[in-house]
Amino acid sequence: MTDRRTELAANLATVEERIAAACAAAGRDRAEVTLIVVTKTYPASDVRILSELGVRDVAENRDQDAAPKAAASADLPLTWHFVGQLQTNKVRSVTGYADFVQSVDRPRLVEALSREAVRTGREVGCLVQVALDAAASGRGERGGVAPGGIAELAGLIAAAPGLRLGGLMTVAPLAGEYAGRQGAAFERLMDLSTDLRRAHPAANMVSAGMSADLEEAVAAGATHVRVGTAVLGVRPRLG
Repeated sequence: MTDRRTELAANLATVEERIAAACAAAGRDRAEVTLIVVTKTYPASDVRILSELGVRDVAENRDQDAAPKAAASADLPLTWHFVGQLQTNKVRSVTGYADFVQSVDRPRLVEALSREAVRTGREVGCLVQVALDAAASGRGERGGVAPGGIAELAGLIAAAPGLRLGGLMTVAPLAGEYAGRQGAAFERLMDLSTDLRRAHPAANMVSAGMSADLEEAVAAGATHVRVGTAVLGVRPRLG
């Protein structure tokens, strides 16, 4: 084993132990939670090692990093998730490799994703990004739609050609009533997921939790956790 492979294998094993323990504590089956490894700022060679170690879901939040990395990893059995704020001028590129876009938060983005999915003959899974720090009709500091806007946006996705409504995603907010209360934030997301599934029963993905708070997300009922630093290490400073 190379040093990097050894490091990633050890980190991945630790994260797997954390997820398994959190599932056990919550009375959940480990198979109910999908680990998505967020590989931002790390090279395609790390993606390849992770694939060899059994990782099947990876995520990126910047298209300029994701597109070449996905192309270099096209031979691997991976599901790619785009989790960052997405501008419409990047949609054509992102729909070329992303199996899921987890950060859908406005109608114009739905329209652009649908248009490109149809053009390329792909089906793209879409999650509504929920901003728990947003005002009633606004957007969050890190993107996302306020809870009151979920139903409308979900309906647009469900009706859009080339798109499939997957469920909900959130990032634990830094401001507002849920700041520093990750567990409460994730429980709120689960309540919103329950409401969504009354109208869209198949939209059962709940993406929440990262390296520092995955246990709270699993306890609340998250189906997907997005972990970067705990697997790949502390990211180098950009710029």
